[in-house]
Amino acid sequence: MNRRSDCPITCTLDLIGDKWTLVVLRDLLFFNKTKFDELLESPEKISTSVLTDRLHKLERAGLIEKSPYSTHRLRMSYTPTERGRTLTPVLNEIVKWGRRNLKDTVIFDRDSAQYDEE
Repeated sequence: MNRRSDCPITCTLDLIGDKWTLVVLRDLLFFNKTKFDELLESPEKISTSVLTDRLHKLERAGLIEKSPYSTHRLRMSYTPTERGRTLTPVLNEIVKWGRRNLKDTVIFDRDSAQYDEE
């Protein structure tokens, strides 16, 4: 990855600061989605081409790894690496900030499969 500067904020944003990457990581880390079709089902409606691009980007960055889950060579399962899991506290802080500062935001409850108003 080409760096615009050596600033850790800039470098991090270059890696995960686009519109979709954190949404994909959210689904992998918080909702335990592992398959391409599961990731497509998110309410934000990511396109297949964008999802493919973000999965490749995250894999190249060492944040996720893929492995086949069937005998079909294109059926891959995606899981966060240890490095990818280190972003969990960052995502948690973004959730907290959003809940405090953005009116009418909700948290998705994995157990009930519904958004929680808290």
